[in-house]
Amino acid sequence: MNPFIQAVIESCREVRDLITNPPDLSLFESFSRGYGGDVSSGFDLQAEAVFFKNLSSFGSIYSEESGWMSPKSSCNIILDPIDGSDNFSSFFPYYGVSVALEDDTVTTQAVVCNLANGEIFVRTKEEYYRTHLEASHQKISIQSNTKAKIGLFEKGPEHPALGEKLMHSKLKYRSPGALALSLAYAPYVKYVLFLGIMRSFDIQAGLYLSQHLYGFQDERYILLSSDKEVFDRIRLIVEKEYF
Repeated sequence: MNPFIQAVIESCREVRDLITNPPDLSLFESFSRGYGGDVSSGFDLQAEAVFFKNLSSFGSIYSEESGWMSPKSSCNIILDPIDGSDNFSSFFPYYGVSVALEDDTVTTQAVVCNLANGEIFVRTKEEYYRTHLEASHQKISIQSNTKAKIGLFEKGPEHPALGEKLMHSKLKYRSPGALALSLAYAPYVKYVLFLGIMRSFDIQAGLYLSQHLYGFQDERYILLSSDKEVFDRIRLIVEKEYF
């Protein structure tokens, strides 16, 4: 297996074991506001430490919690140690890890892992597949789900008027609260829509994973869909009826 991908998967296993069997309640304590703007919890910081220990030999790490953990270089790792921290602290099973490796500012490898169920999405220059923490030697091809009934509208509750327009157009959605995971799952749902602040920790790995889908991104929103008709309908709603 690719050494970087293997190191990321091994790190995910270590983090999963740490947060699912915490030695004490300090994992759930809140600390100062992290580099990305959110308040860091104990599990965010300990997960970050695991990834720094295991991945720093591959490049400079830029993390949501601490920012640049080593000087920026030509080979950089963009890390969200726990994507969906509030979900984890609320025992809602939709949280994970987002890791992207870039060479000279170009993303070349990415992993997003759903720690709640063990699913892993991997993309390199040569491969794109899904696997599992308990059987990472297995590589499962990813096919778009043409029977999907719902989309994922991250930050949907913050945009009720747009949510109402989507529902009126029979574009059902859920708002699970972990953007990197939602971008990784984009082939399996009807669409993924996000409006809000674009932070590389949240989007870089997920966008690289789902780059084969119909997609749009600017400073206002991200939209992904495997269905061109759905993609065009939602873009029209967002552009003509919302902004």
